Amino acid sequence: MVADDDVVVVVVLFQNLDCFVSLNRLSVVSESTVWLDRVFGDGNISMPLQKASRQQHSLFSVFVSSAMTHTNPDKNANVSLPSYFNLPALDVSVAFPQATPASTFPPCASDYFQFDDLLTLEEQAIRNKVRDCMEKDIAPIMTQYWEKAEFPFHVIPKFAALRIAGGTIKGYGCPGLSILGSAVSAAEVARVDASCSTFILVHSALAMLTIALCGSEAQKQKYLPSLAQLQTIACWALTEPNYGSDASALNTTATKVEGGWILEGQKRWIGNSTFADLLVIFARNTTTNQINGFIVKKDAPGLTATKIENKIGLRIVQNGDIVLKNVFVPDEDRIAGVNSFQDTNKVLAVSRVMVAWQPIGVSMGIYDMCHRYLKERKQFGAPLAAFQINQQKLVQMLSNVQAMILVGWRLCKLYDSGKLTHGHASLGKSWISLRARETAALGRELLGGNGILADFLVAKAFCDLEPIYTFEGTYDINTLVTGREVTGFANFKPVPQRSRM
Repeated sequence: MVADDDVVVVVVLFQNLDCFVSLNRLSVVSESTVWLDRVFGDGNISMPLQKASRQQHSLFSVFVSSAMTHTNPDKNANVSLPSYFNLPALDVSVAFPQATPASTFPPCASDYFQFDDLLTLEEQAIRNKVRDCMEKDIAPIMTQYWEKAEFPFHVIPKFAALRIAGGTIKGYGCPGLSILGSAVSAAEVARVDASCSTFILVHSALAMLTIALCGSEAQKQKYLPSLAQLQTIACWALTEPNYGSDASALNTTATKVEGGWILEGQKRWIGNSTFADLLVIFARNTTTNQINGFIVKKDAPGLTATKIENKIGLRIVQNGDIVLKNVFVPDEDRIAGVNSFQDTNKVLAVSRVMVAWQPIGVSMGIYDMCHRYLKERKQFGAPLAAFQINQQKLVQMLSNVQAMILVGWRLCKLYDSGKLTHGHASLGKSWISLRARETAALGRELLGGNGILADFLVAKAFCDLEPIYTFEGTYDINTLVTGREVTGFANFKPVPQRSRM
């Protein structure tokens, strides 16, 4: 051990004193090493000692005292933490062996009305292929990445191999799926992880579909093949800080200049934006005052995209704030078919059908998880599945899933027949997302304490449904779209107040 007259000091370089937590214990381990516990919030740090003078030791003591005062203004607090305070958490399978966590995903038990019979062999095949990938490759890692709010870039090649990017688009290397096949694949991704489903839908059902429906032939040939293979990633930027539901009033501008356009403005909540290779941007033409579309490439001078932090839902999705300052876009990247907001609605009508299948998939996963959990977990000497009140809740969840699937199926058939209206798509998305919220709430009750752990899926799905309930039109806005269609009365702007004078 270190002799009494030997004084030691640890020299620590802090980049930011705010990250300093506390020095609650300084234990001499040997003549050359001590442990500094809780220097940073991420565990124990072992550092070498240096022999020092008593003057240096005094300076170190002053530094430690100052740092502790900085982080703990209550000088009278005397916190003594136990030796096991920084031990890693028990693996959930060890901490709670009575039920299987979602990293081993439960088999699908939610197709009670045998919806499978309504799918073609091709649609069944793509569903099974996506299901196998999600259960095998995504389920084991989703909680970790959700907790960190990071995107698992290493799984992009696995998604590419599924051949679902581009969905219904025919040609240009795209899969040309039926809309039902594309919708079912979206549901299967969302059944395991809604964030991954959002990543694909933003890329495919918004950005790629905009180019396919509104782009020039040259743009389709140039961009769609690499997007279909996920060699390049796209985002779709309509929403702005001041214009969400009122998106048609956006104020990002596009000014015509020689050889192209100058974009100025800001976008918010844009999924995939922080790492997208291509950004589909909507801006107001300063000459016509109409909404136009543009393809902006990553790292364009004047373009920045930064991550929105502190989300409680879809945490894997990298939503960003986009700032455009004097960004030049060449004429060939102006999307020729977007000349008004009505052209964006062509894309939104289709994407809302696809987005409606996200909460269907999420609800399927919640039901599957609860179905297995109730059979595994025992209380009062019996499985939870044996209790009447739990069966009632489980059946209510199952009823919701059956109804949601059939509404989603009907939306796809209306699209195939050319009869789908904006009101149909909006009613489907709003109603399905509402029932999904109810299903998640019931599932959260059934899992008790484990209902607040992401490890058992339901808590994560509960949070993920909140942004889904809001994006692609909030519940209220979508009901207004349908209400306007069935009544014929405009309803989006407040009725002017009449003077009583």
